Amino acid sequence: MAEIGMGIGGDGHRSLGLRCLTRRKQVDSEHVVRGEGHTQLARELSVVQLIAIGIGSTIGAGVYVLVGTVAREYSGPALTISFLIAGIAAALSAFCYAELASRCPSAGSAYHYAYICVGEGIAWLIGWALILEYTIGGSAVARGISPNLALLFGGEGSLPVFLARVRIPGLDIVVDPCAAILVLLVTGLLCVGIKESSFVQAIVTTANLCVMIFVVIAGGYLGFQTGWTGYELPKGYFPFGVNGVLGGSATVFFAYIGFDSVASTAEEVKNPQRDLPLGIGIALTVCCTLYMLVSTVIVGLVPYYAMDPDTPISSAFASHGMQWAAYIITVGTVTALCSTLMGSILPQPRILMAMARDGLLPPFFSEVNGRTQVPIKSTVLTGIGAALLAFFMNVSQLAGMVSVGTLLAFTVVGVSILIIRYVPPDETPLPLSLQESIDSVSLRYNSSTDIDGRAGNTPVVTSNDRSQVFQDNTEASSKDPLIVKECDVVNKANEERRRKTASWSIAFVCIGVLLLTSASSADNLPNIIRILVCFVGVGLFLCSLYGLLSIEQDKARHSFGHTGGFICPFVPVLPVASILINVYLMINLGASTWARVSLWMVVGVFVYLFYGRTHSSLNTAVYVSAAYAEEIYKSAQLA
Repeated sequence: MAEIGMGIGGDGHRSLGLRCLTRRKQVDSEHVVRGEGHTQLARELSVVQLIAIGIGSTIGAGVYVLVGTVAREYSGPALTISFLIAGIAAALSAFCYAELASRCPSAGSAYHYAYICVGEGIAWLIGWALILEYTIGGSAVARGISPNLALLFGGEGSLPVFLARVRIPGLDIVVDPCAAILVLLVTGLLCVGIKESSFVQAIVTTANLCVMIFVVIAGGYLGFQTGWTGYELPKGYFPFGVNGVLGGSATVFFAYIGFDSVASTAEEVKNPQRDLPLGIGIALTVCCTLYMLVSTVIVGLVPYYAMDPDTPISSAFASHGMQWAAYIITVGTVTALCSTLMGSILPQPRILMAMARDGLLPPFFSEVNGRTQVPIKSTVLTGIGAALLAFFMNVSQLAGMVSVGTLLAFTVVGVSILIIRYVPPDETPLPLSLQESIDSVSLRYNSSTDIDGRAGNTPVVTSNDRSQVFQDNTEASSKDPLIVKECDVVNKANEERRRKTASWSIAFVCIGVLLLTSASSADNLPNIIRILVCFVGVGLFLCSLYGLLSIEQDKARHSFGHTGGFICPFVPVLPVASILINVYLMINLGASTWARVSLWMVVGVFVYLFYGRTHSSLNTAVYVSAAYAEEIYKSAQLA
C-alpha cells in the first residue's frame, strides 16, 4: 500500500519545517470543491465576455497619458515601435498564461498555478502580493476618475458638493468621496453576478473602444490634412536612438498588464480549454493594435517635444482647432478608468476564495452565495477596503507596488510552464477521507506476484510514461520476466536522472537571470564587480538553457491537467525569455517601491506562519502516485 499511498502530510514529513513550503496541491480543484461541499462559481462567461474583461482591465488611463511622457522622454516619433516591443514582451507571458489557464481552469490565477507547480511557500507569496496589487490598483484607478469626471462638468471644482474632494485641515489629507462611492457601486455590481457585471463591463469597454477608434480616424484625417508634421523632424524617427526606444518599451509595458484578470475567472468560463486562450490572446492583440494606432496618429500630429505630458491626446486635437474633441477624449478616459476599476476588483475575491479553499486563509473568504454563485463576502470586504483606501489616501505614490505583484506573477507563471514540461508533479495529494479507496486500489495492485512467486508491490509509478514503458516491456518480453524487471529498473533510473537534471537546469536558469539582471542594474557597484557577476549570471543562464534544450521533455506533460487546450510554443526559450524580461523590470522598479512591498511581504510571512501553515488542507493529505489519482476518485464514487 505504501507504493500507491506515498505518505500522509501530517506525519511530520511534509508539514514541519521547510518541507511544507514545497508541498503542492492537485491540478484540478474541482474534486476538492465538490468533495468538501463548497458552492461552485457560476459557469456563465463566453469568449466575448472574456475579451471584454481583458480589454477593459488592460486599456486604462495609461494610454491617454503615457503616449506624451514616453514620446517626450524616451522614444520620440518611434513610440509605435516601443508599444510593439512591449506588446511582444507581454505576449510571452500571455502564451504561458494561456496554457496554464486551459490546463488548470480554477480560481486563483497565478496563485493556483504556483501552488500546483512550485509549492505552497511561493504560492502564498504570489497570492499575498496579488491581494496588495488589486487593492492598491483599484484604489489608484478610483482616485483618478473624479478629476476627469469634473472636466465633463466644466472643470476642477465643478462636481457636486457630496462628490468633490475635500482637504481635512491640520491632517494634510484630501478625501475623495467620488472615488469611494464608485468603488462601492462597482462592488455592488460584482455581487449581483458574474454574468451581469461582465455585461456592464462589455458596455463600458465598448464605449472606450469607440473613443479610441474616433481618435484614430479623426487624428488620421487631421494628419493627412496637415502633412504629419510630427514626423518631419531634423533628428529623424529615432531621436533618442535604440536605447530610447527600449527604455520606452519598458515604461509602456505596464499598459499591458491587465490580461491576467481573464485567467482569474477561469472557474466561471463555460468552455475554459477553448475560451480562455482565445480571450487572453484576442484581448492582448486588440490592445496592442489600438495602442500602436493611437500612438502613430498622435506623434504625427504634434512634434514629440511639444506634446503635453498630462493630456497628450486632447491637446494634440486642440492644437489643430478641435477643442470639442477634448470632451470625447475625456469620456474615453472616464470609461477606461471605470472599466479598469472593475477589472481590478473582480479578481481579488476569487484569489481570496482560492486561498481559503486551500486552508491558507479563514473559511469566511471561501463562502460562495448559493443564489448568485459569487463569493459575496470576499467581494464586499475587498470593496470596503479599496473604498476606504481610495477615500483617505493619495495612492499614486504607491502605484509602483501594483507592478511588483503583476511581475512576480508573470515570472512564476513562466517557471510553472518549465516545470510542467520537464518535471510535472508525479504525486497528487488526496484528502484523508479517501483513505478507504486508496487502500482498495492499493490492494488491487498489490495482489500481483513477483518472479519468486512471493506477493509483492508493483513498481512505484510516478508518471504516466513510466507506467506505459513498463507495460510495453511486459508485453514484449513476457517470456523472460527477469529482463522485464531489469529494463524497468534501468528506465526508472534514466527517468529519475533526467528529472533531476531538468530540475537543476530550471533552478540555475532562475539564479542566472537574477544575477544578470541585478548586476546590470546596480549602478552603485564598482564596474569590476558588476562585470564579474554579469559574467557568472550569463554563464549559468546559457548553460542551463542549453541543458533544457538538450534533454527531452517529460511525456507525462501530455496528460497533465485538462488536455486539449492551448499549448505554449517554443518551450523552453519562450518562458525563459519571459522570466528574463519580467525579472529585469522588477529589479528596476526602485528601492522605495521594494521597501514598501517588503513590509507587506513580512506581514504575509507572519500570517502564513501562524495561520496558513497550520491550517493548510495539505496537512492531512495522502500523497499518491499521479497515475492512480483518477482511479481512486472513481473507486470512491462507486463505493
